[in-house]
Amino acid sequence: MTSNSNSNDQHHPAIVELNVGGVLYSTTSTTLTRYPNSYLGKIFTGRSEETLPRDSKGKYFLDRDGVLFRYVLDFLRNQRLVLPENFQEKERLKHEAEYFQLPELTKGIKHDVHDDHEDTMDHHSRIAMYSRMRINSLPAPLQRHWGSAGYITLGYRGTFAFGRDGLVDVKFRKLTRLLVCGRVSLLREAFGETLNESRDPDRGPDDRYTGRFFLKHTFLEQAFDMLAEAGFHMASGMASGTNGADVKPGMEIEESRWQHYTEFVFYREPGDHCP
Repeated sequence: MTSNSNSNDQHHPAIVELNVGGVLYSTTSTTLTRYPNSYLGKIFTGRSEETLPRDSKGKYFLDRDGVLFRYVLDFLRNQRLVLPENFQEKERLKHEAEYFQLPELTKGIKHDVHDDHEDTMDHHSRIAMYSRMRINSLPAPLQRHWGSAGYITLGYRGTFAFGRDGLVDVKFRKLTRLLVCGRVSLLREAFGETLNESRDPDRGPDDRYTGRFFLKHTFLEQAFDMLAEAGFHMASGMASGTNGADVKPGMEIEESRWQHYTEFVFYREPGDHCP
């Protein structure tokens, strides 16, 4: 068998080795001919006049996307399409399915895209239902302010938690408290029961402003999700530098050195909220 020669074999081996765009695969001729009218089915049953070239090691060579071919081969093996969550290459995979003349795979990809659209719609429906439930749970005066435009500032003082010698058990970040500032009605709408008002000495109208509220948790992304569900979009973010000089008494040296303060400003335009 010479390198780069064309394959004129009428009888292919039971085990077939493929080089697809530089990615190597091993499979069986039974798998490749599972759909006899497909591109590979015709070639490996001898029903096509087209032949596949061989690479320098004698493997059948296909000048296609080697990474996406794994999903084509999985489909040939299992007769069903299984894609990873949040798969982003469906349009390109559809082109591969069309090239390999697998209408069943093409149909499966289109159906999967439709399911993704339905899932997205279901997600928005769930958010809308959650929004309506939060509206109905508010006092009547607050319901009048629901969905109005405004700004919310979310801030935190944080550091990094270090273990022994500053290396062991390092945590991504260490937050003591999430502070929120803005109009009271907006804060109550966005954060609901997760809002802690115990440090706010002012008791007055819901349209007043405060800088004394904080959240009952320290999960930054949970706060982001709640703001997004209420229709807020991040307008800006800013952070101080780390505290590289002074070390506070009673505090770990590394933790004190990496202390910083960060703020995010969120804005909602009029009418830009869940129904």
